[in-house]
Amino acid sequence: MLIYSQNLKNPKTLDMNVLVIGSGGREHALAWKIAQSPLLRNLYIAPGNSGTLELGENIQLDPNNFPQIVDFILEKEIRMVIVGPEDPLVKGINDYIRMQPDLHHVQVVGPNSEAAQLEGSKEYAKEFMARNNIPTAKYESFSLGDLERGQAFLEQMKPPYVLKADGLAGGKGVVILEDLEEAKAELESMLGGKFGAASEKVVIEEFLSGIELSVFALTDGTHYKLLPNAKDYKRIGVGDTGLNTGGMGAVSPVPFADDDFMKKVVDRIVEPTIAGFKSIGLHYEGFVFFGLINIDGDPFVIEYNVRMGDPESEVVIPRIKSDLLELMSKMGTPEFQTASIEIDAQAATTVMLVSGGYPESYEKGKEITGLDLVEGSIVFHAGATNIDGQVFTSGGRVMAVTSMDTEWKNALTMSYINAAMIQYDGMYFRSDIGFDL
Repeated sequence: MLIYSQNLKNPKTLDMNVLVIGSGGREHALAWKIAQSPLLRNLYIAPGNSGTLELGENIQLDPNNFPQIVDFILEKEIRMVIVGPEDPLVKGINDYIRMQPDLHHVQVVGPNSEAAQLEGSKEYAKEFMARNNIPTAKYESFSLGDLERGQAFLEQMKPPYVLKADGLAGGKGVVILEDLEEAKAELESMLGGKFGAASEKVVIEEFLSGIELSVFALTDGTHYKLLPNAKDYKRIGVGDTGLNTGGMGAVSPVPFADDDFMKKVVDRIVEPTIAGFKSIGLHYEGFVFFGLINIDGDPFVIEYNVRMGDPESEVVIPRIKSDLLELMSKMGTPEFQTASIEIDAQAATTVMLVSGGYPESYEKGKEITGLDLVEGSIVFHAGATNIDGQVFTSGGRVMAVTSMDTEWKNALTMSYINAAMIQYDGMYFRSDIGFDL
């Protein structure tokens, strides 16, 4: 944690070297915003992508190789580490950096491993919500020795049946089934190792019917700043059909999340969550992602994430007008409590361009053209790499085309116009982002 009275004379005269960990659209969006700060000296992204290459220096570091990262922090005199993906957070990158005797002055944006269990363990998150009276679906959790009890529990539930692998399963650990016998068989399969160690324990919960949205906050574990809300679209096909993906597009703000609804979110969910951190002494400095569902005007928590979402970052971050680097540098100090955050009133939309075949098997290495034709939108790179000045696909979700306007529908039109300018073999994007709004 940075303590200004000990380590820094004035946060507004900081000259910071910053390391962003990750390689997706989220990390490009974070790097894009941080690069605008007058407080920045040097920006490094590990490992980064073809988009972050234009904002700082890409460094080939494994996000889960903590000793390698510590060596780099020491070598480059890094003052702030911003952890984009969840995996290194759950594995304890915050703890590892903070325990190094020469790195006590380094600020890590991202919670420690215990707090990261809010995303790393569905059961942990559910127990946390129960303790703090945060509205969520009814549930029970089961391990392999509880198979018969779990199947009996399913018999008491109404369809559809929701089964969630307790641990991280790469976004694939949630199964929703209509048939009871299929659900029983799926429970046995999951507990038997379908998702590896992630499903050694399975949470069965009540199905909640409503419309989903995401709310974000930046917190130091005691105080918080509410960020723009967003709605993303996970299914690969038009009309929310087909397989789940990492996200095919997003809109911010969410039209139905009016002042009355957001007051309920703050009063019933955000503030009890932050108070819950404080009550048990969780070391939480970073972003909180509240995955919510609106049921007849009342918000319920579906899940917590302990980092920014993707592709939500691509619409949330462009709407933050304040200096995000300065705001993050104040976490854990009295200045954070009184700091203001300015949000752009304009709406932002993003459309994700993906590889043909995604989210199943797909080919990489397809040349991307037309980026120079884009006007009026920001292109955040994700699964893309630069080879000798040319950009090629390197992942399933390739690029997010983000636009802003006073009306979200106009912004979306601009995103689609510019998405059509970009070309590569097998390119696909959903044509109906925002269809349900």
